[in-house]
Amino acid sequence: MYYVYILASQRNGTLYVGVTNDLVRRVWEHKQDAVPGFTKRHQIHTLVHYEVHEEIAEAIAREKRVKRWLRKWKLELIERNNPEWRDLYDSLAP
Repeated sequence: MYYVYILASQRNGTLYVGVTNDLVRRVWEHKQDAVPGFTKRHQIHTLVHYEVHEEIAEAIAREKRVKRWLRKWKLELIERNNPEWRDLYDSLAP
């Protein structure tokens, strides 16, 4: 399984789109600021959207598409599936 995910700094805040094969581990790394970069600099820690893909090529293509989207479209995607902007990590972590 592969995952395309969106993290947010807060509701309607700064967004980050990523891809991974281990969503729980990767989001935990973002939350712990374990890796220097954009999400650490901008305090982007809330998992607000994710999608599951069978093939890595499909996941990477989707990530690239979503990254090119207008911000408005990304916000609409989040609002459609997670209107409360809940941290979805809480439902994933063991």
